[in-house]
Amino acid sequence: MAEEKKIGAAVKTATAFVAAHGKPTRAVVENIGLAGARVVLVGDDGAMGDVILPDAAAAEAMIAAVPDLEPHEWDRETTAATKIGPAHRHRMAGR
Repeated sequence: MAEEKKIGAAVKTATAFVAAHGKPTRAVVENIGLAGARVVLVGDDGAMGDVILPDAAAAEAMIAAVPDLEPHEWDRETTAATKIGPAHRHRMAGR
């Protein structure tokens, strides 16, 4: 029940991301150990976002539930589609 609630919340978040950043949006699932799975979203405009779920199965279920959200890997095409601005680079550097 709690996992279904988390998936439902993630579906809402990802649906809003797709609406804000264009179709199709790419979704890359990353295993983050005991914390679960991170789904990195890359919008058609290059914006990045993420959603954390309990495990990879929940992440795959979330991707399947969101129209215009396509599963991808970190391949050349997906990496090239991202547009990382100065603010994001500063945040990632811990500044």
